Amino acid sequence: MKLQYSFFEDHCLENFHPLTLTRPVYDLRVGIYTLAEKWAFVLGIPESVPLCGPTRQHLRGVFDPPSIHKDHDAVLWINPRFLPNVHLKEQIDELEISQGLTSGSVLVAALVSTEMHKEWCKNGIDEESITTQQISSEGSVILKNIWELFQINGSEIREDIRRSGKIAYGDEKIYPNTLFVKPEQIYIDEDAVIEPGAMLIAEKGPIYIGKNAQIMANSVVRGPSSIGEKSVVKMGAKIYEDTTIGPVCKVGGEISNVIFHSYSNKAHDGYAGNSVFGQWVNLGADTNTSNLKNNYGTVKVTEWTSGKEIDSGQQFIGTIMGDHSKTGINSMLNTGTLCGVCCNLFSDGYPPKFIPSFSWVSGQNIVPYHFEKAIDAMEKMMDRRNVKLTPSYKKMMQALFDSTSF
Repeated sequence: MKLQYSFFEDHCLENFHPLTLTRPVYDLRVGIYTLAEKWAFVLGIPESVPLCGPTRQHLRGVFDPPSIHKDHDAVLWINPRFLPNVHLKEQIDELEISQGLTSGSVLVAALVSTEMHKEWCKNGIDEESITTQQISSEGSVILKNIWELFQINGSEIREDIRRSGKIAYGDEKIYPNTLFVKPEQIYIDEDAVIEPGAMLIAEKGPIYIGKNAQIMANSVVRGPSSIGEKSVVKMGAKIYEDTTIGPVCKVGGEISNVIFHSYSNKAHDGYAGNSVFGQWVNLGADTNTSNLKNNYGTVKVTEWTSGKEIDSGQQFIGTIMGDHSKTGINSMLNTGTLCGVCCNLFSDGYPPKFIPSFSWVSGQNIVPYHFEKAIDAMEKMMDRRNVKLTPSYKKMMQALFDSTSF
């Protein structure tokens, strides 16, 4: 049977805002890879097969829905909030057309005909049109809230190395006078550079260094951690456990249990902990994120749509920051800060803990960021990395700007 693959989003979508304002859930990064890439490894999906799904209107053109070719027999719908494992794959492999898997009342996966796929894309998922059975819970990891990304990041780095079959390093890529602790757990891809005095300590978990990445002199990386393709860890940086630096990032200072998606910078001193940053984020020199309350209580966060503050039940949550947002030098971010897309934060005090997209923030004062000025800054930043701001990307940003309430 020749299959097409389609990811879908469900009622938990808003729990992953502001990151999912500019990407589908399947494009979230945790561990080394995105959720879609993890599924591709486990299901054995060739790189030539597009991985996508029904796309929210404002994302179209940036993320396109799948086109079904006439030689496809069926489409496998996948809920990317469920991380793939061998046991789940075995259950998916047993599905026949018009059958699905659920966990409680939540649809995990369904195998449907191309005709039913088109109906679902047009009118939404109709679970009454399929028969379902409950999945075995063995080894299942289900994402429900965005802070769970950094909470499971270390274990997902381990799993991603296992899924992808990474091979440990070769001596020809390493400068003299570096220190590797437990080198059999250190995985270095081709053309990466490890400069003199760098320490990679993999006692507590593996370290992955991507293609053409650079670990500058006297920096320290503790595993489990992942440094993505073409990323740079600057001199003297301290990268603690459970951290992912996505592709084409520059990082320095002190970073602990943080995920940077891609094309983002924290190039100078300052602390970031228990946080998730999107694409094209820039943290100014000496930006610091608080991740633990002084009274050691649980952290309150704001629901993105309702604006209601809720108790997360978690003791450690730093900052969740959407794409293209930036901080000025010496910025301070409070525990449980949610910052939307394309915000500019500069202040000698704490900004609000909830910052809508396209905000220009000075202290507690928030005014709208003029759209054309925001786009101009966006285009200049992307051009520095030889990435073009496409009309579809600008249209996506315009839709977000138009929907933002201040």
